[in-house]
Amino acid sequence: MEILSTIIKVSETLKHLYLQYCYISSKGAQTFANALILNRTLTNLDLRNNKIYDNGAKALASVLTVNQTLITLDLGENGISDEGTKALANGLKGNRSLKTLNLGINIISDEGAKALAIALEINQTLSNLNLEGNIILHEGARKLADALKVNHTVETINLNNNQISDKGAEAFAHTLTINHTLRTLDLGLNLIYTKAAHALGYALKHNSTLHTLNLQYNKIFDQAADALANALKHNSSLTILNLSSSNISATGAESLSDMLKVNKTLTDLNLSWNDVSDRGAEALADGLELNQSQSSQSMQKLHIEQRS
Repeated sequence: MEILSTIIKVSETLKHLYLQYCYISSKGAQTFANALILNRTLTNLDLRNNKIYDNGAKALASVLTVNQTLITLDLGENGISDEGTKALANGLKGNRSLKTLNLGINIISDEGAKALAIALEINQTLSNLNLEGNIILHEGARKLADALKVNHTVETINLNNNQISDKGAEAFAHTLTINHTLRTLDLGLNLIYTKAAHALGYALKHNSTLHTLNLQYNKIFDQAADALANALKHNSSLTILNLSSSNISATGAESLSDMLKVNKTLTDLNLSWNDVSDRGAEALADGLELNQSQSSQSMQKLHIEQRS
């Protein structure tokens, strides 16, 4: 580790360093942090799936206010809790180079999410934030959504596989009516039901920048699918919509089919693992046929794999 640290300190060419699954501890992270203070070339540091924990995260966080070269920092699967996340959030406040931060599959709760939200109100560089696979609830999601009302650089936020309920999703829906920067919103595998999906549908009517929306593995049901379909009759920016495993039946599929007949921008619709049945599949086929005849940028992928 000391040899590698020395290389980082003196190298004038090294730009990408990948150290996934290397059993690096918090002590090793401290060594890297010391090296990064002197390094002026490294742009990508991948420490995913190690054992740096909170102390390692704190060490790297202290570097973020000094190092203005690093663009991507991957700390996924490192046992980082709110304590380490708060330190990283403080580091982001003074950083002007980092664009991608991966904190997925850690143990971050609402407290860590709130700290990151405060940082996002100040930081104007970060564009990609991954928080998938943590334990964030609706309050943490709400704080992040509120931060995006004033942040103008974040383009992708991944909150897949947390514990966000309707209140958190509704907060993001409201943000989408104000924010004109966000391109990808991933809320898959949370605790989102019909009410919040309705709110997201309303938001899509008033949003012209979101390209990708993932709501897979939530309780959307037909009524909310209908609301989303109606919204997409008026939306001209969304290109990818994932509603797989969302409790949608043939009725919801028919609503989405009607949307396809008039929508000219959606290119990828995922309805896999729903109960659309033959009736829904036939309706989707009709909608797809008309969609392709009317638009030069027609649907390219329609996923309707059924449960066995």
